[in-house]
Amino acid sequence: MSLPLDHIVIAVNDLDSTIADYAALGFNVQRGGDHPGRPTHNALVVFADGSYFELIAWKEPAPQERWWQLLQRHGEGIVDFALLPHSTADVVTGAAERGLVLDGPLDGGRVRPDGERLLWQTARAPSPALPFLCGDITPRSLRVPEGDARVHPNGALGVASLALAVHDLDATLSRYRALLGNGDGRSDGVGHPVALPGSDARLALVNVGHSILVLSSPRGATGVSSSALAQRLAGRGEGPYALVLQTGNAAQKSGAIDASRAHGALVEFESA
Repeated sequence: MSLPLDHIVIAVNDLDSTIADYAALGFNVQRGGDHPGRPTHNALVVFADGSYFELIAWKEPAPQERWWQLLQRHGEGIVDFALLPHSTADVVTGAAERGLVLDGPLDGGRVRPDGERLLWQTARAPSPALPFLCGDITPRSLRVPEGDARVHPNGALGVASLALAVHDLDATLSRYRALLGNGDGRSDGVGHPVALPGSDARLALVNVGHSILVLSSPRGATGVSSSALAQRLAGRGEGPYALVLQTGNAAQKSGAIDASRAHGALVEFESA
């Protein structure tokens, strides 16, 4: 089943200052609008490959929301990511048949600054090491701008890879196979775990459209380790934490951008 990367969620304290900082970093930032029934508003950084950053902020406290809880507990940064299904309901049904129960489909939407109302359906896995689904009811082109909105002064073209920390790599890969289909061992875009030489980490790759998910866990049956990865898992739990963007701009140097200007998101550039 083809489930490409849809977007990466970056929780921030103040949307206006975040828009200004991302623009200063060379990104073309589009205001997204408000979410009916929630105290949130957002802005988008959309890439040529169709994926995007969702910069989301809260107009008032929302202690019932997991993303708001993560923002309060750990500060600004990457809190989640979504894959794009053709039908959220079909993916939920297929995953359940393969043993993975998702919460959904759940109706959602957004009102753009121009008054256009967007509708979608989401579904969520029981683990933060897995993405949620975001499938459009209204045309995706209304939710995700096209054309010049996807052109960035820094040359960013799309998400090459997204790194995730997980406790149990083998169990997590089984859940990805159930989510993506082909849990019978055939090629499904889900790789096999490998140990990194000179490291106490194991990793595996999962293909999601044009992007790659890099899943890492501490080596050993119990996951006991003193590594930075283990310390991150102990402090923040499982989930996405860093990404690499491809750039076609020769003047844009490869390497990490200022995390403070990116509001806690760990972002690196690499030449396409």
